[in-house]
Amino acid sequence: MSDLEKAARDAVEAQANSEQLALIAAVLQAQQFTQQRPAPPAAAPSSGGAAKWIGIGLGGSIFLIAFAVSAVAVAISAVALTVCVLVLRSVWQDIRKSS
Repeated sequence: MSDLEKAARDAVEAQANSEQLALIAAVLQAQQFTQQRPAPPAAAPSSGGAAKWIGIGLGGSIFLIAFAVSAVAVAISAVALTVCVLVLRSVWQDIRKSS
């Protein structure tokens, strides 16, 4: 299998994964819309406006850090897979030469 064929296969697989993620996101949104929401309680005076924004900032930061860590994990996995494929290709060529 040539590198071009492998790259094409990986690209098709990545596209399929992207489509699955988009479908999952659509299903989750549909579920949120179909769920009955309870009646909101009587409006109370808002307090702790700064605390709300600090909480949002912390939550966003944690989300971004988790996203960055997962991106690094994907990159490391891609490098490891590439090295593995190259080593196996080299071994295969050596076996074919000796036969």
